[in-house]
Amino acid sequence: MWHMARPRKPLLSRARIVACALALVDDEGLQAVTTRRLAAELGVRGPSLYNHFRTKDDILDAVADAVCADVDLSMFEPYTEGAEAAEGAERAGSTDGPGAADWQDALARWARSYRAALAAHPHIVPYLARGPGRRPSQLRMADAVFGALTAAGWSRAQATHIGATMRYFVAGSALGSFARGFVDDAELYARDYPHLDEAHLLAEYQQRVDDGAFETGLRALLAGLAQPRDD
Repeated sequence: MWHMARPRKPLLSRARIVACALALVDDEGLQAVTTRRLAAELGVRGPSLYNHFRTKDDILDAVADAVCADVDLSMFEPYTEGAEAAEGAERAGSTDGPGAADWQDALARWARSYRAALAAHPHIVPYLARGPGRRPSQLRMADAVFGALTAAGWSRAQATHIGATMRYFVAGSALGSFARGFVDDAELYARDYPHLDEAHLLAEYQQRVDDGAFETGLRALLAGLAQPRDD
């Protein structure tokens, strides 16, 4: 009895292509992802990629979707369950709402998870900013956020505006670092920009500054969203 020899290289798969493309995006940016470069990195011939993806954009879509798959959506489950319970209650003649879950807390928890996923791969953010398209993970996220907001009492138009606002805020916060934008040159700031006399220290406290800015903005944003109101 004979056995087929094991291939010297791992078989090509969608998962391998996506992992390789994401590594290129993280290291060198979106422009590094070409079918020729991917084939070289994976040790295959270019046409092999087309057995798994039709175009380079399809590969980037899969990369973007993989990043968003890491976002936690579990905080929205009570709203889904509440909405289903509300439909049953309505049929039974009850006027109870979908539940007492705190939609602001749910949005805050989701925003932190979303930011963490994007901040781990900031070079993919401009591609994600184009919108969800047909990407399943992003569509599931949009569906969960929209469903939670409408279940909490917001109109469909308001829920759309709030969801878009949250996406703008989170994506912007993950795109770069405010603290790292200042150079370590005390003389520069002291000489020409007296109100920035400690700006040269910001990079040293980058994580604290950027996390604090995100939390400040998140609290302000959510506080500005009063109880659901009419359009």
